[in-house]
Amino acid sequence: MKIPPIPEEESTTQAQILFHEEDISFTLPDELNYINWIQSVIESESCQLQQLNYIFCSDAALLKVNLEYLDHDTYTDIITFPYASTPQIEGDIFISIDRIRENAAKFNQPFERELRRVMIHGVLHLCGYGDKSEEEQRIMRAKEDEAIALFITP
Repeated sequence: MKIPPIPEEESTTQAQILFHEEDISFTLPDELNYINWIQSVIESESCQLQQLNYIFCSDAALLKVNLEYLDHDTYTDIITFPYASTPQIEGDIFISIDRIRENAAKFNQPFERELRRVMIHGVLHLCGYGDKSEEEQRIMRAKEDEAIALFITP
């Protein structure tokens, strides 16, 4: 999977959040609202945005990434690749839209809320939060809920 290169003049002058799609057709509604929300969460964690790519894809595509890079033969809703150390935020966040739809139905949540939860989950990983232990999961869930509450619906 290839992520489009960032034009040289953009990569050196401003922090960015970009949205891509891989093997599916998916458009994030009101991208600017999402960008502002994500930036506000990053700032609330005392971190600095450098570059963040969201890659929306299918279960099959994310399984391929999981196998190739993490040697995990499981479906997942998100994989986050950090390219900088906290407090700098730079990375790629792969999200399975198939898995978001399935989990939204499973947990009786609107698709948009589940999507926001997963999107911000990746950001929180880049901000230094883990989710391996029960305590880390409890903190991560509280941070996700806090961030979702900041999202302003147009």
